[in-house]
Amino acid sequence: MFFRHSNEMWAGFPELVAGTLLAEGITATADAINPIARYHAAAAERLAQGPESEMPEIQAWRRGFSRMGLKPTQYRCASEALLRRFRQEGTLPRLHPLVDLCNAASIAFAIPVAVFDLSKVSGDLEVRHADGSESYLTFAGEMEHPEAGEVIFADTAGQAHARRWTNRQSGLSAVRDDTRSVLIVAEAMHDSAGDDVPRLIGAIAADLAAIWSIEARRGLLDVSSPRFDLSPAMNLQPQQKRD
Repeated sequence: MFFRHSNEMWAGFPELVAGTLLAEGITATADAINPIARYHAAAAERLAQGPESEMPEIQAWRRGFSRMGLKPTQYRCASEALLRRFRQEGTLPRLHPLVDLCNAASIAFAIPVAVFDLSKVSGDLEVRHADGSESYLTFAGEMEHPEAGEVIFADTAGQAHARRWTNRQSGLSAVRDDTRSVLIVAEAMHDSAGDDVPRLIGAIAADLAAIWSIEARRGLLDVSSPRFDLSPAMNLQPQQKRD
């Protein structure tokens, strides 16, 4: 098993930087309140300086969405949608400690972060253009078929785990109470993405170690190194807690 972006995606978006984390041993009972509060405070501080639409991370995604033929204000990248909600409501909904943590990190860094339950992914997972035959399960339980050309996260079985480049994640591989093994993906295209994505992945890795006692395996993907091996997922072991 591996995660990658297609050659066509790299050709169209050579400035893309993607960070990955592979973690085994997630539980739904962990307490992530403190790091979430820290990330929320960082996001609030950034928003106090100007709206999310002015952040270079968001502007880069808006340009990317325009290149995909989407209206940037109709289909917002995941981090922009979360920042917009956070600015309007002052908080984000609580779903699962890992999802809440990644959403909080996403708004702090203004970079989209997706989390997939690997037990629901069949074979490889690739960010590519849909051919129109793929199946996408909504959170309401309805089955959709992405239009040909749409950028999706698709596995070997033709299941779409996210639509419009993580704008809409599938209900199939969403993190649930029984989720144990996850793939976390952060993607950015702004000028300093090469520095910011590793910082974001490093921050989440540190949180995984502190909250779940998990040593996650990291990856950094770009046009010269586009593939992240998922095979060792079941071999990852939680770190031993120190007294």
